[in-house]
Amino acid sequence: MPSPYRAIFAAPGSKGFSVAGFIGRMPLSMMGIGIVTMVSQITGRYGLAGALSATVALSAAAIGPQISRLVDRHGQRRVLRPATLVTLVAVAGLLLAARFELPDWTLFVFAAVAGAVPSLGSMVRARWAALYRDTPQLHTAYSFESVVDEICFIFGPIISIGLSTVWFPESGPLLAAVFLAVGVFWLTAQRATEPVPHPREHHTGGSALRSPGLQVLVAAFVATGTIFGAVDVVTVAFAEEEGRKSAASLVLAAYALGSCLAGVGFGLMHFTGSPARRWLVGLCAMAVSMIPLQLVGSLPFLAAALFLAGLSIAPTMITTMALVEQHVPRAKLTEGMTWVSTGLAVGIALGSSVAGWVIDAAGPSAGYGVPGVAGALAAAVGFLGYRRLKRPDPRRGGTHEQGSEQGHGRGSDQREESSGVA
Repeated sequence: MPSPYRAIFAAPGSKGFSVAGFIGRMPLSMMGIGIVTMVSQITGRYGLAGALSATVALSAAAIGPQISRLVDRHGQRRVLRPATLVTLVAVAGLLLAARFELPDWTLFVFAAVAGAVPSLGSMVRARWAALYRDTPQLHTAYSFESVVDEICFIFGPIISIGLSTVWFPESGPLLAAVFLAVGVFWLTAQRATEPVPHPREHHTGGSALRSPGLQVLVAAFVATGTIFGAVDVVTVAFAEEEGRKSAASLVLAAYALGSCLAGVGFGLMHFTGSPARRWLVGLCAMAVSMIPLQLVGSLPFLAAALFLAGLSIAPTMITTMALVEQHVPRAKLTEGMTWVSTGLAVGIALGSSVAGWVIDAAGPSAGYGVPGVAGALAAAVGFLGYRRLKRPDPRRGGTHEQGSEQGHGRGSDQREESSGVA
């Protein structure tokens, strides 16, 4: 591991909460694609499969920020454990309903409740922020966590799709639920690194989403999530049409591998200038990378195209974390980060659902038009909202980078308002 990454683990407890967060985030890449694979295996209906995956994502989008708001007020342990138990019960119900072929509406009920899953990425980043607030190490820590996200997306689909196609259809989502339980309960057992909750009086001013800058980030991530959700569903269908459905996991792993390698390199760099500019460049690169998918004709070509497309993902995500710091108050950072995840979840829901219907109507190759349109929309949102992101609110948290650009003359009270993102 390069020395900047080794250095961030010098803090006591950092290795433990990072590993727990890694395990708990595996369902991020396993659950949605596992549901698509499971339902398509049992019923052969990609429209239903995509709609169920979308239901889970939309439910998480609605419930996730509320869970994170409670975490900001009451702490991770008190909130995450009950929320996770609700999710586990709902996932168990969904798998049983699929196994015994109960009416479709029962599947949607359980899928909606399963959205109570907490945002483990936000919780882990909150712990890093508490350790390295206002230091360059925070950029490295965020980069490392983005790499962890991509490792989850490399191995998660392989495990989930592989188990569901080789063993039994429900095995992928089932293992995802096990990972969630282990990760959450291990993370919340580590009390020493848990961020101190903020009392109710620190949460004046309403939701973190009132920040104009955060609104731009969330809107852009709706379009970005649409790319991810559509690519997952269409890739599974395309691989099945090619007669190699299980190979979809390897193709999707190439997508995540490109992002992972880019994230590792990005974390070793030190930047000057506006993070908003880098964020906009990242969105445009994502949009351009969707063009080759429209020409896909074989699985090897698809894997290569997705690998190149993945190179823009992690740097854009890492820069987004820095921007959330600049536009969200310290007492609402977990909520602010979760709103970004919520935008991503809404987009994944839209992408998987729309792509499923396009596949049913016109075939897998036509489905890649969905991420193409979504990429263009993401770039458009970036251009339209760029001005908002260039003007961080002086009352809100700022990154070390921002402090360097604006000078170091801020008082201690202002520095207390600066913070990392959850």
